Amino acid sequence: MGTKKVQFFIALVVAVFLFAGQGFAANKTLKVGVLGPFTGPSAQTGKEFKASVEMALGTINSTVGDYTIEPVWVDSQSDPAKASGAYAEAVEGKGIQAGVLNWHSSVAIAVMDVAAQYKVPHMFGFGASEVVNDKWQADPEKYSYWGGKGWPVPAKLERNYVVALNKAIESGAFKPKKKLAAIYGEDTDWGRSAGGAYKKALLESGWEIHSEQYFPATQTDFYPLLAKYKKAGVAVVAGTSTSPSAITAFVKQSTEVGLKSVIVASGLGWIGDWYKMTGPASNLVLDSIPQLTTAEAQQWAKDVKAKYGFNPSPSAGGLSYDGIRMFIKILQRTNELHGKLDKETIHKTMVEEVNTGKLTYGKADGAIIMNEYKYNADTMPDMVVAPDAYFFPILQYKQGKGYMIFPEVWKQKDFEQK
Repeated sequence: MGTKKVQFFIALVVAVFLFAGQGFAANKTLKVGVLGPFTGPSAQTGKEFKASVEMALGTINSTVGDYTIEPVWVDSQSDPAKASGAYAEAVEGKGIQAGVLNWHSSVAIAVMDVAAQYKVPHMFGFGASEVVNDKWQADPEKYSYWGGKGWPVPAKLERNYVVALNKAIESGAFKPKKKLAAIYGEDTDWGRSAGGAYKKALLESGWEIHSEQYFPATQTDFYPLLAKYKKAGVAVVAGTSTSPSAITAFVKQSTEVGLKSVIVASGLGWIGDWYKMTGPASNLVLDSIPQLTTAEAQQWAKDVKAKYGFNPSPSAGGLSYDGIRMFIKILQRTNELHGKLDKETIHKTMVEEVNTGKLTYGKADGAIIMNEYKYNADTMPDMVVAPDAYFFPILQYKQGKGYMIFPEVWKQKDFEQK
C-alpha cells in the first residue's frame, strides 16, 4: 500500500471514530426511576404521575444537554416491600442513576434505605409522615440521597382544618351542639400521622375525641363506623385516605346513613374525577388541596384531559408535574456545573444547591401549583411552608367545586354547616 493510500486510510479511520464519538456524545442516556403506585389501590395516582412525567419531559423534548432522559417506571404497588424490591431491580437491572416522586409515606421509609445503599439521589417523594423526617434527620449524610420532599409533615398543613373550624365557630357560622370529634383514616404511616395532627390540634382547642379508627386502604364498607358517629352525635369527623375507593366510599356512605357531622375528607381532591365517584354526597365536605388558579395551570389541566382522558388533580397531578420539572431544573444545573449527569453529580447539586436554598423552583420557572418550592438546612427534608411558598388552602365542596374558606386572605366563601 502506497504512502498516500495509508494516509487516506488512517484519515478515514480517524474520521469514523470521531463521527462515532460525536454520535455517542449526542445520544447519551440518563435513566431516571419514577416511583409510583402504578398498580394497586392507588393506581389512579400512578396514572397522574405518568401523565405528569410524560408531559414535563415533552417540554424539553426529553433532552438535557446531550443526554436523553429516559423514565423507568418503578411500581410501588402501594407496598413497602414490593417497592423496595422494584427499586433495587431498577438500579441493578435497568441502570437508573436517579429517582423522582413517590406517593406513600410507608414506601418512602422503606425505599430511603435502598436509595442510600445504591447512592441513587431521589427527589420530590410525597411521603409526608414525621417518620420520614425523623429517619432522615437521624442520619442526614446517609439519607441525603433521599432529597427534598414534595409534601411536608401533616402537622404543618393538616392542623389548618381545626383552625378553620374553630374560626367558623367564633364567627357563628358553625354551631356544634357539643365539641365532639372522631378521627378516622387508612392504617398507614400517612393515615396515622395525619390523624395524630388532627387529634393534637383538636385537644389543644378544647375538643373531646369520641374515637380514633384506622382501617386497611382496601376497605370500602364504613356503614357500622358511620352509624356509631351518628348515634354519638359527633360534630366533626376528620380523616384521610390515599385510596380513591376508600375515601369516596366513606363520603358516599356518610350521606346514606344520614350523618350530619362536618366531614373532613383530606385527600378526596387528590383524585382528578372525584366528583364522578361521590356526586352530591361530597357537598359541604372539607378538603385541603392546592388550586389551579392561573391560566397556565388551567391550560395544563385541559391538556391532560385532551391527551389522557381524565381530569387531573392539582395534588397528585399538579404537584408531580411541578416536581418533575423542578427535577429537570436540577439536571440542567448539574449539567451546567459538571458537564455530565450521573448519580454523583446529581447528588452533589441536590446537597449543595437544593438543600441550601440556592436552587429553587417557582412561578418564574413555570410552576403551576405553588408559588415556590424551596428548602433550607432548617426545614430539610421538608420544604419551606408559607403562603408565599408552599401552602394548601382549606376548601369546602359544593356541586363538585371547591371554595376556599381558609386562610382569610384567600377566602372565597364562608363556611356552611349541614
